[in-house]
Amino acid sequence: MRCVITGGRGFAGGYLATELRAGGHDVVLLDRADLDVADTAAMRERLGSIRPDAVFHLAALTHVGDSWLDPDEVARVNVGGTEAVLQGSEAAGVDVVVIVGSAEEYGRVEPADVPILESHPAPGHSPYGTSKAAATRLAVEFGQHARTRVVIARPFNHTGPGQVPRFLIPALAARIRAALESGDHDIAVGNLEPVRDISDVRDVVRAYVRLAESGARGAIYNVCSGRGVSVAEIAERLIAASGADLRLRVDPELVRPVDIPILVGDHSKLSAATGWRPEISLETTLADVLQLG
Repeated sequence: MRCVITGGRGFAGGYLATELRAGGHDVVLLDRADLDVADTAAMRERLGSIRPDAVFHLAALTHVGDSWLDPDEVARVNVGGTEAVLQGSEAAGVDVVVIVGSAEEYGRVEPADVPILESHPAPGHSPYGTSKAAATRLAVEFGQHARTRVVIARPFNHTGPGQVPRFLIPALAARIRAALESGDHDIAVGNLEPVRDISDVRDVVRAYVRLAESGARGAIYNVCSGRGVSVAEIAERLIAASGADLRLRVDPELVRPVDIPILVGDHSKLSAATGWRPEISLETTLADVLQLG
């Protein structure tokens, strides 16, 4: 199978490319260096020349905090890019497109609604979350009449070695490594209370491949571990893995103005459809991030 990954040189894109190649698939990477993902004509031309069997659409502006700085650009890339990929894929005769959304689409949920099912309302709670929710609605509507089978993956937080330190877990790991080198005993953190569902990126990309193989047309699937862990617990586990005597210090500069209290998902729909299960423990993931960067 010939596969295109938009955002293929990004964090998850690199892991997905490795997973696909290990399965014997031909992989073509498209990224911002190649074209503007929201340029419909350029995307149509590029996909038409490649003629892939499957497209995995990962390209997006993904940082929740930064999305407040330029909401219009976030919408242009995340919603416009999804539209361009869908139109280009249909024109190129692509068999299946996996659109990668985000658990941030669910926005603020009540504890009674956890773990979150795909049927839960998804209004978003930030420019990033609302843009991904709009992209998902577009994908569902497009998939109802397209020849191409459109499947939507909705991943919750995921991490692993190689993720840039603008995100929570690699940022904490980088501060711990710096403290070990400098002899400092304080680790700066933001809000310690939010609870998140953390998966290993290597598990997440396996789910994307499974969805390309057997996900239902127009369906949305949570990709998650099904377990919640607080930011405080994540930080404490990383410190314990380092073996050092370190203390957490809340830095007001690191506290987001808007932070969803809890996001924990239910992956039973994905598991029933594809047989996927998370395989890598949080302890292994955190140790790998701490050791490998």
